Amino acid sequence: MRRVTARCVCRLVFAALWLLVEECRTESAAPSLAERVIWAVNAGGDAHTDVHGIHFKKDPLEGKLGKASDYGVRLPILRSNPEDQILYQTERYNEDTFGYEVPIREEGDYILVLKFSEVYFAQSQQKVFDVRLNGHVVVKDLDIFDRVGHSTAHDEIVPLSVKRGKLSVHGEVSTFNGKLAVEFVKGYYDNPKICALYVMKGKLEDVPKLQPHPGLEKREEEEEEEEEGEGGGEGEKKSISTSSKNPVRSGPRTPNPYATDNSSLMFPILVAFGVFIPTLFCLCRL
Repeated sequence: MRRVTARCVCRLVFAALWLLVEECRTESAAPSLAERVIWAVNAGGDAHTDVHGIHFKKDPLEGKLGKASDYGVRLPILRSNPEDQILYQTERYNEDTFGYEVPIREEGDYILVLKFSEVYFAQSQQKVFDVRLNGHVVVKDLDIFDRVGHSTAHDEIVPLSVKRGKLSVHGEVSTFNGKLAVEFVKGYYDNPKICALYVMKGKLEDVPKLQPHPGLEKREEEEEEEEEGEGGGEGEKKSISTSSKNPVRSGPRTPNPYATDNSSLMFPILVAFGVFIPTLFCLCRL
């Protein structure tokens, strides 16, 4: 009877250890951020690999459409990592609407990340334009200086979904032909532009956020207080229109430094061993 009990206990312990090991393998096998990026381009610049391992290719529109500019290389870019400032210092602009085509071969949830910085104009209403995705306006009246100021990194983050031959973005649905057409639309104020962009598989919480900008945070808090002060229906209408105009703005949250820390995965294995060894010792003495 004791031998049967000992065998059962050993089997249970070994089964628990096996499940823990399999769980650790599954978590460690999850694709990294760089592996989830399916397409990335440094507009107006050369190839670059950022601190997250994302490889931005050289601009495929070089010599074909628009004009490349490296005017911003003389300026430090706020909110960006020092190693990745080049992604905001170079840009491509055009005197008319222009864009890029991104092939999508698999269904799923994706994120389009658009990188901007204003390195030339020193006031708002000097450069204002829209961004379209397969005909859907995903960024309306983008005024980079008005959003974040001069020589400051700004990311526009656009979640989208491709399923059963349909593209869903911002509550709108259209037929999908296998390519994302990202267009920067000519407006009344100067020329549209883009500094860098990429498309990745995943959700909003998977996107690395820019570094904090105390001045920007303070301004956003003041705007919220003003909206609350207005009260009544006008305040609610203004809040709704603002949220629809700026669906996802570059946030102050920085990447979690412990996101890639696998030390916690070893804890359950150590506990299991700690339970197994004394149990085995006791069974051997029976």
